[in-house]
Amino acid sequence: MIGKHFPEKKSNGLRLVIILGLIVILPLVMSACAQPAREAPAEVAEGGTLAIEHFSVIEGTTWSGAHDRAGQRIAEKYDNVDYVFREEVGPDLTVPYAEELIADGATIVIGNAEFMGLPLQDIADKYEDVYFGSIIASDLTTKRNFIRLFPRQYQALYLEGLIAGALTETGNIGIVSAFPSVQVIRRQNGFILGVQDAAEMLGKDVNIYVKYAGDWFLPPEERGIAETLVSQYDVDILTQQTDSGSPLDVAVEQGVWFVGKDMDIVGHYGWSDTDTVAVSFDTRWEVLYEHMLNEWLAGEQNPETVLYLGMNDSMVLADGTDMPTVDIMNDNKVGIEAISPAALPMIPDEIVQLVEQRRDQMINGEWDPFTEHAFVSNGTGLELEGTPIPAAGEEVKAAGEAPTDEWLLSQFNFDVEGVEILE
Repeated sequence: MIGKHFPEKKSNGLRLVIILGLIVILPLVMSACAQPAREAPAEVAEGGTLAIEHFSVIEGTTWSGAHDRAGQRIAEKYDNVDYVFREEVGPDLTVPYAEELIADGATIVIGNAEFMGLPLQDIADKYEDVYFGSIIASDLTTKRNFIRLFPRQYQALYLEGLIAGALTETGNIGIVSAFPSVQVIRRQNGFILGVQDAAEMLGKDVNIYVKYAGDWFLPPEERGIAETLVSQYDVDILTQQTDSGSPLDVAVEQGVWFVGKDMDIVGHYGWSDTDTVAVSFDTRWEVLYEHMLNEWLAGEQNPETVLYLGMNDSMVLADGTDMPTVDIMNDNKVGIEAISPAALPMIPDEIVQLVEQRRDQMINGEWDPFTEHAFVSNGTGLELEGTPIPAAGEEVKAAGEAPTDEWLLSQFNFDVEGVEILE
């Protein structure tokens, strides 16, 4: 009997265990099924290719030269990233070249000027896994993977202005410029404010003259303007918002000081020397490109779409050098050491100390010339749709008030008071 009934009792016990187990487990299973599915973590890319479409030739230019150097520095630092490029790309070639580059493996495609970079937005939706980028002139159009970028060059230009304002002996400073645009006007204003601060500190009367050539790269026209500024307006300091070397050539020939833009023209290109070049500012586009690259490598599907980085942002190069986005530079030296040894004795100590102080403050993110200064209109500039040029003498922004990035990038359309625009 025991042998007959034992198997029966064991079976009943097993059923009881199973039933009790189901009572405990089923609610947990049902609860787990009711939870929303978690998003899979973004996949980290193994490597990529940075492709830059340069609007001009690279050799002998400061703008495209700086972008090309940036691409090289990115590739030197990141073993898993390549750099490729195309030169002299106009708006009609932007998209065809971009698609060729993408077919060859490009994962980030940059247009290094706004007029030829904007067409990239037309193919951004087609290539969802590619980041596209375009320099900002005044348009701020973005898409999820169409990124706009520009450095706060005005910060370094302000420091250049302090040096120029202290260095001039005739009291006349000339700017050979491209054409009225938000980008050009904003940068010039940074320089002008620096000149005016130096003049006020030193009790000097300084005149600033601007004459437009009509485009970025017009060597004969730029030369003619530089010669006119020296011969007719007695300027003893020339600078430029154009891209050819003609204004520098005139400075050498006429024996006046030159203030450079975009790159350390003496140290990188060997153009002239520190007997003519008082200082330059150097732009490190690689800081902005690295920001984009790191987001792409991390698989970020919604990257930051407007990058406006300044002296308090930097990149550590392959050799360990920490490079702010922009800085004053000359003959491979930075900071106050970038001031020409021939010019330095002519600049009062209080200006040299102020240059050093303001540079340190901007690198630390503690001070900015566009926040600290009032913006009083000169009555000249570029009328935009819906944004007329403010009347001469009108205070558009009070001192101590921080303008928005959007306003600086797209609406700062007037010269600050105290500059003469020549016809």
